[in-house]
Amino acid sequence: MAGADDVRRIALSLPETSEKLSWGIPTFRVRGRIFASIADDDATIGFKCPMEERAELIAAEPEKFFLRPGHDDNSGWLRLRLAALDDEAELRAILEDAWRLAAPRTLAAAHPE
Repeated sequence: MAGADDVRRIALSLPETSEKLSWGIPTFRVRGRIFASIADDDATIGFKCPMEERAELIAAEPEKFFLRPGHDDNSGWLRLRLAALDDEAELRAILEDAWRLAAPRTLAAAHPE
């Protein structure tokens, strides 16, 4: 099962990523732009996700993906229960996609999938 240490290790392995404590939780940033955070006593993460993909992901795997009503309604963020992950490769793919959404275009282009 993946945990907060895995999130931290994977996120910080991405180009130009740093960790900063904000709102009392660890956040991960690429050139100052947040792409992921660890929350709920290290049990969940929030991550950048295209608005148009959120409902589909939640419908397909509601035990894994969720929104925090009122907080995430109009944001480009989605929540993930770490205990529901299939494996570390899935976590890496989610964090890499979130990183690409936050990274400046030139940086993301310099680091293709």
